[in-house]
Amino acid sequence: MVNGRLQLLDARRLAVSATFAAAIFGGALIGVILALESDLPQVSSLEDFRPNTITQVFARDGSLVGQFAIERRVIVGFNDIPPVLRNAIVAVEDADFWKHLGVNPWTIPGAALANLRSGRIARGFSTLTMQLSRLLFLTPEKTYERKIKESILAFQIEKRFTKEEIFTLYCNQVYFGHGRYGVEAASQFFLGKSVRDLDLPDAALLAGLIQNPPRLSPVEHPDRAVQRRNIVLERMQQEKYISQDEADRAKLAALNLQLKKEPSSIAPHFLEEVRRFLEKEYGSQRIYQGGLRVHTTLDVGMQRAAVAAMREGLRRLDRQARGYVPCSASILHNGDPPDLLALDDWSTSFGVGDVVKGVVLQSERHSATVRIGEYRAHVTPEDVAWAGRRRVDLVLPRGCVAPFRIRALSDTLTRTARVELEQEPLIEGALVALDVRTGAIRAMVGGFDFERSKFNRATQAYRQVGSAFKPILYTAAIEHAGWTPASIIIDAPISFPNPATNQIWTPHNYDRNYLGPITLRHAIEKSRNIPAIKTLQAIGVEAGIRYAKKMGLSREMPPYLPIAIGAGEATPLELTAAFATYANQGLRMEPFMIERVTDQRNNVIEERRPRAIDAIRADTAYLITSLLRGVVERGTATRARSLKRPIAGKTGTTNDWTDGWFVGYEPSLAAGVWVGFDEPTHSLGRGQDGARTALPIWMDFWKKAMQNEPIEEYPIPGNIVFIPVDSMGHPARPGEPGVYMEAFIAGSKAAGML
Repeated sequence: MVNGRLQLLDARRLAVSATFAAAIFGGALIGVILALESDLPQVSSLEDFRPNTITQVFARDGSLVGQFAIERRVIVGFNDIPPVLRNAIVAVEDADFWKHLGVNPWTIPGAALANLRSGRIARGFSTLTMQLSRLLFLTPEKTYERKIKESILAFQIEKRFTKEEIFTLYCNQVYFGHGRYGVEAASQFFLGKSVRDLDLPDAALLAGLIQNPPRLSPVEHPDRAVQRRNIVLERMQQEKYISQDEADRAKLAALNLQLKKEPSSIAPHFLEEVRRFLEKEYGSQRIYQGGLRVHTTLDVGMQRAAVAAMREGLRRLDRQARGYVPCSASILHNGDPPDLLALDDWSTSFGVGDVVKGVVLQSERHSATVRIGEYRAHVTPEDVAWAGRRRVDLVLPRGCVAPFRIRALSDTLTRTARVELEQEPLIEGALVALDVRTGAIRAMVGGFDFERSKFNRATQAYRQVGSAFKPILYTAAIEHAGWTPASIIIDAPISFPNPATNQIWTPHNYDRNYLGPITLRHAIEKSRNIPAIKTLQAIGVEAGIRYAKKMGLSREMPPYLPIAIGAGEATPLELTAAFATYANQGLRMEPFMIERVTDQRNNVIEERRPRAIDAIRADTAYLITSLLRGVVERGTATRARSLKRPIAGKTGTTNDWTDGWFVGYEPSLAAGVWVGFDEPTHSLGRGQDGARTALPIWMDFWKKAMQNEPIEEYPIPGNIVFIPVDSMGHPARPGEPGVYMEAFIAGSKAAGML
């Protein structure tokens, strides 16, 4: 009896102690929760939550031309996520998601026991809601404190949002590897389709990646990805989402990856200029995470024409300048090619006319077999004739990796191709096209290959402009000094002593000949150097530099006479904008790339309007245009006459043929081309002037860019008069030999002679 009372007393004491301990533990836990809760973010912010999304860049026609992002994500709604994917994710990540209130208490004991046995946090009990709270608000570190915070946030999220909203947030936020966030971006990247089109094996594959994307990547670890997919299928069968038969059949399915490689941009240098501008204006975070919509001035058709003209032109010039350069790249290893042969060029589709790298599988004296993707090509001596070698095996040794131009492709059965050898050029170039009336950049090529060099030669390369500077010089002569196209300049030898160095500078004309008295028109049409130097000497070097600034050339120019023949430097964009001023009646439009920037909700953040600078008088601009049309009709750019359009323009060549230029325009569009080696000491080759190097590229571009554009006439200012003059610029009677109609500003000296 006494023992029973003692046992009862001990039990009561134990119960009291346990209750007291539980109260202490509970109070402590509540204290910890309250302390942690005070430091947690407010889940109410999710109501306005915008996940990091891709900044998209659009051309003027609305087509997508580029993207900027750290997290590649495409937002989808709950109804966009098919039931098969919803079920797969829930089955493997949180089977009771639709039932619990944010935390699943039934999984906690098992996880705690497993962690006690291992002595570390080896197993979690996170629900989808807890995972979402971690993705949005917390760090991935594995601590009990983080688990408590997850649980608190999960309860708060469940209180404020529906299950559908929580699930949608999760599916748009979770990481799938390879820089893809959210189910839609992952589906497009791995499977080449939208989530709406996923079948059972596809859905199970994506759901399985969530656990550990790097380790389970189907690209790098396909076996692991299949194993994990099959585990997901088993979980779906256990949760009664699918039958055993459906699970078994899905397990036998191949991965069927359709990796979506980012297509190469048609305007990579242009996009980089846009990115640099946005980063300067808005900062990196907003560019890569803010989901901006950037609407640019780029014309896709013109850009494609510019890229094609530049790449073809540089290949042609490189052959002329360097000749054949023996193949140096080889895939042979210990004398044999690798078992798995693949080049980056083969990952995208190609067609007739494209230049694609190929691998020489076999090579003999009179033929070689080349593999290009799934195609085989039989290369003959005629296909490598330009290399100047009679033996094919000397040009294309076995294992060689070289570029080939595809001349023909057979049907899909035989998979044969006809090709000819090409060569990667070292010569670089730039092309930029501007809307004359607004300054909008319609096309920009900054070099042969953006992957080879991200340096944008259209905007960053300051090169000597050669004779392309002469129109600016004569602009100063007409507007500052009152000269006319009929003004006489003596084309005769001249020398300039330099007292500082005791040296004498003796410039000469390109052809080393002298013509005596000639008109200003003749001087610019034939690009005579001595008349240009004498003109600058007459009007003053300061006046020439001042007008260069007015026309938009930003680089400081040395105050000496050689700038008359192009010793000054400018970028292709600057020089093209200067020439566009002539077409725009003396108004210089500031070049720009971005028309407007909007946020994810299509609210306009920035909108750009054309900015005009009154650079020169309209009558001066018209006279220069008249002179530059003469350059095309009778001067150094007569090749452009074949286009049968009212083109005005000027060639440019520097000493030792290191730079070649042509800048030309019509009333609505201006374009400039520069070619040369990045190292300015390297020559394009003797006699390779702007008419032979830059002008053909410009013409190839112009022919495509303007093929559907109507012929426009240049507006004639009201104070321009036309007077018949002879070859010496003297007034003459119409109809006499050598007499032509010359344009003058009313009231000028020449006009007053009649």
